[in-house]
Amino acid sequence: MVAEELTKNKQQSTLFTKNLTVEFVYNQIRNLAELEGEGTVNKKIGLISELLTSASPNESKFIVRTILEQLRVGIAEGTIRDAIVWCFFSEKLKLKYTQETNELNVPKENQQEYSKILDSIQNGYDLTNDFGEVFRIIKEEGIKALEKIQLKAGKPLNVMLFQKAKNIEEAFEIVGKPCALEFKFDGFRLQCHCNNSKITLYTRRLENVTKQFPDVVEILKNGLKSNNYIIDAEAIGIDPKTKKWLPFQAVSQRIKRKYDIEELAKKVPVMLHVFDIISCNNESLLEAPFYRRRHFIEKIVVPIENKLAAAKQIVTENLEEAEKFYAESLSLGNEGIMAKNLSSPYKPGSRVGFGIKIKPILETLDLVIVKAETGEGKRAGWLTSYTVACYDDKKERLLEIGKVSTGVKEKEQEEGVTYEEITKLLKPSITETKGNFS
Repeated sequence: MVAEELTKNKQQSTLFTKNLTVEFVYNQIRNLAELEGEGTVNKKIGLISELLTSASPNESKFIVRTILEQLRVGIAEGTIRDAIVWCFFSEKLKLKYTQETNELNVPKENQQEYSKILDSIQNGYDLTNDFGEVFRIIKEEGIKALEKIQLKAGKPLNVMLFQKAKNIEEAFEIVGKPCALEFKFDGFRLQCHCNNSKITLYTRRLENVTKQFPDVVEILKNGLKSNNYIIDAEAIGIDPKTKKWLPFQAVSQRIKRKYDIEELAKKVPVMLHVFDIISCNNESLLEAPFYRRRHFIEKIVVPIENKLAAAKQIVTENLEEAEKFYAESLSLGNEGIMAKNLSSPYKPGSRVGFGIKIKPILETLDLVIVKAETGEGKRAGWLTSYTVACYDDKKERLLEIGKVSTGVKEKEQEEGVTYEEITKLLKPSITETKGNFS
């Protein structure tokens, strides 16, 4: 917003002013990421200045948001997937969109084909993590060509996600009996790739964090009997003195770290628990049942004390045995347990029936908001991230216990309280402001 206001006040054009095109903006931002070496900062400032000099006020706002990775325009992956279907198959499927009611009509006789095309595009995206590549393949080779996409170690793919169950009985109903039960660690998920002994680490959001975890790279080099694989693992912090498992907060500080990485790795070492495998020795295991994938894990993982292990697992249909395993996991500081269907394939995304997580249901707490941060992007102008506190009767003071932001809605038509409503309630109570506040 500052960039937008400053650009409004721009008095004159310079010799370098030009009409902006998508291609020019894209290339300039791409050049930013590729600059290295001495004088890089000044070169980057020059590239951004050239963009802003030529930009209108509205363009300036979106250029800055893009560079800061705060664009937030409300377009999720599903929106792009559906748009690709409309682009290529609206005529074939006789799709009709009514703008006034914002409704898409798929003729009954074409609904099965529509769902099949959607699934094919989603699967292509899950394997490539690139809608641009999916679009190119359909345009140049046709949708059937998506079936030829091969897994390749070193190229991240979307992870498989599990939903929640209220208790173990419900988990048994969903995944079936017997099932595999595993510890649900309070750590940091890593998708670990090894391609001809070159190891790359990705977060669940597919960010490359290899540099932040050099110790994990060494653990994998020493503890996995394969030089080509993709595995799913959880990194948990270890107390270097007591060797006890630490909560997520202990290891989270390493995720965005850029400096003194090795020093921090000594202060907060991690242990890696391998809980799934996606490929091994160039063999895709996406369609392999979970029990077979677990066999691969046990075959290639060489346990290293306090550094590497296969996730602890039992296979059972006995409720009492499951409850005992659940209690053991919680006693070690874990979040709970996972229940997994033994015959399920590995399917990226949230899949009902493939696996379920069971965690304790926390009691409802009466808390008060004591601090708030202004939102960014679509949420600009609202107070969106809230620090909450409980009351200490003895010392008659408020004690901060954490931050809350989820569960609040952006639009009035959505069910529940909105950011705008909370902002109106909070503003009269503001006693002090710091930094970016409007």
